[in-house]
Amino acid sequence: MAYRWKNTLTRNDVTPEAMWLNRRGVLAGMGAIGMAGVAGGAAAATEELVPNTYEHITSYNNFYEFGWDKTDPAKYAGALTTDPWQITIDGMVERPGSFDLKEILAAMTIEERIYRFRCVEAWSMVVPWNGFELADLLNWAGVKEGAKYVAFETLHRPEEMPGQKSGGIDWPYREGLRLDEALHPLTLMATGLYGKPMPNQNGAPIRLVVPWKYGFKSIKSIVKITLTDSMPQTTWNMLQPSEYGFYANVNPDVDHPRWSQGRERVIGGGLFAKKIPTPKFNGYAQDVAALYDGMDLAVNY
Repeated sequence: MAYRWKNTLTRNDVTPEAMWLNRRGVLAGMGAIGMAGVAGGAAAATEELVPNTYEHITSYNNFYEFGWDKTDPAKYAGALTTDPWQITIDGMVERPGSFDLKEILAAMTIEERIYRFRCVEAWSMVVPWNGFELADLLNWAGVKEGAKYVAFETLHRPEEMPGQKSGGIDWPYREGLRLDEALHPLTLMATGLYGKPMPNQNGAPIRLVVPWKYGFKSIKSIVKITLTDSMPQTTWNMLQPSEYGFYANVNPDVDHPRWSQGRERVIGGGLFAKKIPTPKFNGYAQDVAALYDGMDLAVNY
């Protein structure tokens, strides 16, 4: 069901393609979302926020299938073929199979969601995504009783994704969510941004967006979704379990060994911009904190 979650950031909170956003518009937007759990100092720090542009979003990101540098995805993703595109949905579902993306999209309602995006590397953006709720896709497939988790896989096509020819990651890239996280109204399957089809370098033609988690959870170029009753393996947790947990919720109280999570650098803020405080759950605590009631988030990081 589309439009279950009401966007509190608006078009005024992001930069049109060729112009900067008025800073007062940004502050108004950040104030409107409540910034649950953030002290007044944090609100003041948002004055340092400089919004991202379409160019920022599409030219500075991680997509290791195309290389390890932030500029590699934009350089090398052009050869990726995204039409036709199929997604296999299997495991504990009533309607397993491989489905053409066009068939899936015909059954979904595309809406715009303007979300904050927080990388575990302590940088952030605001992105106007277009897409549909993952819950709608899972309901379309029919989740069987007993399913507890959702596993995702990225396309594995080394001839078009040169980063997959290198070592370091056991391809394909894998991610996972608990079923209640997957069904949350905030969890989006994004098919575009700024009202345009998803650029290849940002995860075309379809990717996951989970705004209260670090960006690496938002797996790109998805070709497989599996419902399961056991916690799935995820790429970064497999590589460095002491650094990357399964949950990966944005948490300023739990630092990564290499990056403090208490503050973040806003992309587009300029060379001398100060970092701003990071709110718990990336500012979506009022929406998602109840999912983790009773959990020790320092242990379940």
